[in-house]
Amino acid sequence: MRKIVVQMSLSLDGFFEGPGGDIGWHQVDEELHQHFNDVIAPMGGFLSGRVSHELMAAYWPTADQGPTASGPEREFARIWRDMPKIVYSRTLDHADWNATVVREVDVEQVRKLTAEPGGDLALGGADLAATFARHDLIDEYRIYVHPVLLGRGRRLFPDAETPAGLRLVESRVFGNGVVLLRHERVR
Repeated sequence: MRKIVVQMSLSLDGFFEGPGGDIGWHQVDEELHQHFNDVIAPMGGFLSGRVSHELMAAYWPTADQGPTASGPEREFARIWRDMPKIVYSRTLDHADWNATVVREVDVEQVRKLTAEPGGDLALGGADLAATFARHDLIDEYRIYVHPVLLGRGRRLFPDAETPAGLRLVESRVFGNGVVLLRHERVR
């Protein structure tokens, strides 16, 4: 079975974006970006909401053509373009870059998707992650805690109806001070 994996960057005080959608505080250097590439490249697809997909589609299709693009940026641009994507949106009629638009999160369809062969599925977008969590569809959380306190912004984890048991399976400190906390669901 393929796993659904949330991979998000957070401030130490739990925000995934600052006021006004600011993510300029993310401390993604070459080491961390290469790590992202290494864990994403073998995956079987991206599952994202409209906003996340549009943000990615605005930059990554041509990011490898910029004269200042680093090696990991060029590599990720190729990974992103080639990876199959499902975009959950009630408003989009079409999405480019190897993407399929799906209107609603259908639990049975998601379970069928995880039963297909291939790599794990990367889930992106806080609102979509909250919907998947509400339906108990997330198997793994890869949270990258950045050494910054924002004080305000948008929190990744909304209030939950019931606790979800997790088990720490990996932790890692990167040279820039970012800490990976990788947890799997206890089923």
